[in-house]
Amino acid sequence: MKEIMMQNAFDVAILENEMPVAKEGEALLKILYGGICGSDLSSYRGTMKYINYPTVPGHEFSAEIVEIGDNDKGLKSGDLVTAIPYFNCGHCYSCQKGLVNCCSTNQTMGIHRTGAFAEYITLPVERLFAGNGLSAKTLALVEPFCISYHGIKKANIQKGDKVLIVGAGTIGVLAAIAALENEIELTICDISQSKVDYAKKFGVQNTICNSSPEVFAAEVNRLTDGNGYDIVVEAVGLPSTFQNCMDAVAFGGKMIQLGVGKQNVDLFFTTIQQKELSIYGSRNARREDFKEAIELLSSGKIKVDDVVTNMYNFEDAPKAFADFHSNAGSMLKVMIEF
Repeated sequence: MKEIMMQNAFDVAILENEMPVAKEGEALLKILYGGICGSDLSSYRGTMKYINYPTVPGHEFSAEIVEIGDNDKGLKSGDLVTAIPYFNCGHCYSCQKGLVNCCSTNQTMGIHRTGAFAEYITLPVERLFAGNGLSAKTLALVEPFCISYHGIKKANIQKGDKVLIVGAGTIGVLAAIAALENEIELTICDISQSKVDYAKKFGVQNTICNSSPEVFAAEVNRLTDGNGYDIVVEAVGLPSTFQNCMDAVAFGGKMIQLGVGKQNVDLFFTTIQQKELSIYGSRNARREDFKEAIELLSSGKIKVDDVVTNMYNFEDAPKAFADFHSNAGSMLKVMIEF
């Protein structure tokens, strides 16, 4: 069996390993597609805090069941599945409250533990979700969609809301797709003109190319008649984009923090009080998000396949990581076909 091994920063190779053997309660899976996440890219660049080399990356994937025992999910060999890749401890304060996505010792595949980028892997059956008729390619997009979907749910969007998403990368675009299930006016913003232009194909009504603070402020004022946005979603993870959101949100508005960063913010915190803001962090996703997302996607109400801008064969995985590193400003979702 072959697997993608991240041996060190900027060092990805295809290596041989033994075929995994499923234990009691596990299934043997043949990986079909895998998406390179922003966290995988950070691991490749050597900027991921939690990574320990060498490791197998990957937590966005679809697979075919090769072997599985009797189970209460009705899953059988040959079925297409995806899986929830966050392993929670089950006994911390958050887990006890049912907030398993906020587990204090969460371990995500491909970051804290061995990932999915191998020809075959094993996983507990209870982590698997049936594909419900979705293609293998779409199934590999369920996990990143759930990240965005979980955050958008927290916003409790109402009909007629004006929504701004800062960041037109994969998570930002998927957040836009999720938000547009509601009757709203949506704006997406990015420093890349090509990315905001690409976002239009998903139904985004307005775009802002954030070329300067002055341009950003002027466009926000123009698009909201000076009132600001009811809901803003930060999907970048930089101090500057967090400040963009603070500036653009309306009095009494909501902020959703999806982006993950490593820098501190120099913040005039009284703005939170002055605007009476509601600021929500959004981490990972829960089982109900996966179930709801698969139902939405299989119903045909929303389509996400076009977020994939670059596809690579399994053998070209080292090139996929190198290309994504060099061209992250123009690539959206990079996917590997196994």
